[in-house]
Amino acid sequence: MAALWRGCGRLLAGRPGAAQALTAGALMGAGDVIAQQLVERRGLRGHRGLRTARMVAIGFCFVGPVVGSWYRILDRLIPGSTKVVAVKKMLLDQGAFAPCFLGCFLAVTGAVSGLSVQENCSKIQQIWPPVQIANFYLVPLQHRLAVVQCVAIVWNCYLSWKANRM
Repeated sequence: MAALWRGCGRLLAGRPGAAQALTAGALMGAGDVIAQQLVERRGLRGHRGLRTARMVAIGFCFVGPVVGSWYRILDRLIPGSTKVVAVKKMLLDQGAFAPCFLGCFLAVTGAVSGLSVQENCSKIQQIWPPVQIANFYLVPLQHRLAVVQCVAIVWNCYLSWKANRM
């Protein structure tokens, strides 16, 4: 486990975009597996691998690169790591980025899953702002996406379950 952690650290340091895309893809895939196995109780025979692959692809190709880039931009716009800076980042994140990102995420998810934007919009809730305050205050830039994705694994599970309900 220690070797895996060191390898992740080297990847983050050398290729942060790739590491964040891989992290987002893996965690969104994990959210789908949890949705299928624990929420929907599909069992291994009923598991829909293509659906999990779609969620991994959305995380890898869309969520990781977009959110990782946003966090780098946000860190340049509002430098520092005080509590006030963390609140400013959270307000900008939730007030400006989150609505745009959510709209794009819904469009991508809808296109990939075959659901309309309206169906997805009716099922989405606001992201919990205190998580972002803690994330911007306590977590170094290169780890923020991973923290958000870990917290959001339940959210990803919910999204996957709702987006793939038949």
